[in-house]
Amino acid sequence: MARALSVKEVDAKKLPTLTLSERWHNMVGEIAPTGVWLIWGKSGSGKSSFVMQLCKELCRHYKGIYNSLEEGISLTLQNNIRTNRMSEVNSRLAFVEESIEELNERMTKRMSPHFYIIDSLQCTGLSPKTYDEFVNIHKKNKLIIFVSQADGLRPKGRVGDHALFMADEKIWVEGFRAQTFGRFIGPEETFVIWPERAQAYWGAQVKADLTIK
Repeated sequence: MARALSVKEVDAKKLPTLTLSERWHNMVGEIAPTGVWLIWGKSGSGKSSFVMQLCKELCRHYKGIYNSLEEGISLTLQNNIRTNRMSEVNSRLAFVEESIEELNERMTKRMSPHFYIIDSLQCTGLSPKTYDEFVNIHKKNKLIIFVSQADGLRPKGRVGDHALFMADEKIWVEGFRAQTFGRFIGPEETFVIWPERAQAYWGAQVKADLTIK
């Protein structure tokens, strides 16, 4: 049995953290570099653009894999890459279309990338049980980001509900704006994905001076 830690010992423990650039820090603050995130939203909400922008930010620190299960290597994905100028991080991000079993094998290899986008959760075939089995293997060493379809205001299906409950960071995307409901919260809690479209959806609630960088 491991020794129990006192309040002071826990408070003094040096834990790894990651500080993102200003716009991202304003939404999520200082984050843990490993763990599990869930991003969900309805079709046409700006979710795909948000995920690609997040990839670009994380590529400032790590190499990553985007597992495009829902769209595949498609024209839609290609347009998203071009819109968000992903060529700027060309050597830091790779795209695959792999089953969870294949992705698990990739993640366990020596010198494998640090972060993984899995798009979408519903296309993995995971159940709540196999979801736990998969993330428990990797969450202490990798950053795993599931993208989920939505049913109303919640992630779709039993596995979506389970992932929402278990995730470290939970981000809802609506009207080209993302909002965090997770364990990492910055001073603004929101992120504007596409200012013009967000302004049209939300009106004066969106700050007009926020731009995509």
